[in-house]
Amino acid sequence: MNEKAGLPIIPDSREDDLHPPQAPLDSQLNLFMAGNQFMVMEALITAFKQQHPHIQRIYYQTLPPGLQLKQIMAGGATFRGQRIDASADIYTSVSESAMEQLAWAGKIEPGSHRLYLHNRLVLLVPSGNPAAIATVADLAKENIRISQPDPLNEDIAFPIMEMYRDAGGDALVRRIMDEKRALGTTIMTVVHHRETPLRLGKRTVDVGPVWATEAAYALDRKLPVEMVDPGPRLDQRQHINYYICKLTRSPNPENAETFLQFMATRRARTIYEQYGFIAPSG
Repeated sequence: MNEKAGLPIIPDSREDDLHPPQAPLDSQLNLFMAGNQFMVMEALITAFKQQHPHIQRIYYQTLPPGLQLKQIMAGGATFRGQRIDASADIYTSVSESAMEQLAWAGKIEPGSHRLYLHNRLVLLVPSGNPAAIATVADLAKENIRISQPDPLNEDIAFPIMEMYRDAGGDALVRRIMDEKRALGTTIMTVVHHRETPLRLGKRTVDVGPVWATEAAYALDRKLPVEMVDPGPRLDQRQHINYYICKLTRSPNPENAETFLQFMATRRARTIYEQYGFIAPSG
């Protein structure tokens, strides 16, 4: 936190997650979209504008939802020394507890959030899998370097820890999150979907747990990585839920409601499915 201003700090390197980098004062819609959707956003925004041509000035973020939650609670953030005052119209997260925190704080109407997507977890490794990662349990080995999302900022960390627990109980969670962190072989991320592929490409880590959609995106871009599938027993597909809500003090309430309705359409779901996301039944 920026103690002087009382605001969370967006890392200087995260310009790619701010569209545009400085929020326009005349924005018609402010979207705080969980960062693991970054690959979808261009197509999604284009389709939304086509259907609603009166809403063209859209500001959106693809930062970790934990960091976005801090922004909402604090009433802003700082980026490269400048204050960002954009108030969210829409917020998405993979953590229902984030929605409950917002409701408790009076930021959303209790029970107003809804489920709109599912995802699953995989392991990403460098091309050739030089560390021979075959299972989740392999991450406990002392020599295996892990690019690990930090639960302080990244909601993906929680289903990842559940995957560890399903694979090896609390002992595996402690081994990876505490013991190996102290050893320096669990290396935390701030924005994992940017940092993990970069680390793998530079061979500074051996493995990183990511969303399956991020692995698909990396492979589509022909990055020097491979995917190790933990299998349906461990990949948390039944438990990874994406939630969306409208803020009670939304600066653009009518446009926010229009976006919520758009996100429930077949066109929006088809775009997500093209990138490997799973639409909920019904």
